[in-house]
Amino acid sequence: MDRKMYRKVDMKVVMLGQMSCGKTSLVERFIYKRFNSQYQATIGAAFGACCVTVQGCEVCVGLWDTAGSERYNAMSPLYYRGAKAAVICYDITDDESVERAKFWANEIQLHEEECRVYLCGTKLDLVLQDPKARQVDLHDMLDYAETINGRLFETSSKTGENVQELFNTIVQDYVGDPKTDLSAPQDSSFRLHTQRIREKCC
Repeated sequence: MDRKMYRKVDMKVVMLGQMSCGKTSLVERFIYKRFNSQYQATIGAAFGACCVTVQGCEVCVGLWDTAGSERYNAMSPLYYRGAKAAVICYDITDDESVERAKFWANEIQLHEEECRVYLCGTKLDLVLQDPKARQVDLHDMLDYAETINGRLFETSSKTGENVQELFNTIVQDYVGDPKTDLSAPQDSSFRLHTQRIREKCC
């Protein structure tokens, strides 16, 4: 079909990463344009949605915000199955969070070959305030992103820096991919039974 023709489609995106690395804050900033420093740990997974219009196509981005605790690892395949993109987060101020990010990148590549990987360094505002707070080298992560054919963004949910750019890129890549069949009936990838907590067109 003509990709310039107006069309509404669904896109499943999964958020992965170590506990407390900022996944929920990233989702909140993208959907509601707000930041709350006090969050309870996600249990299992939470769902949110936001609509983005690209190239005449309204894309409803369904975000599965998964728990970062290792005890929920066995549940994660339920949430990333059928995902078109994975936002794999790590904390720029915590080098240990990179190992978990690499673990999830490997899992996605092994089990969801059609899922694009977007590495997301979080808490950029802390590094801009104090460069000594940085524990994860940007160039090392850029090199790693290249080896897995992924993209890399450093973001701040507190200030909003690069958050919209991250999700705009995800949607643009999806709509612009020749393998994306925008004329096909949408599947039920959003209908997994879980707590549907947020939905908004932004």
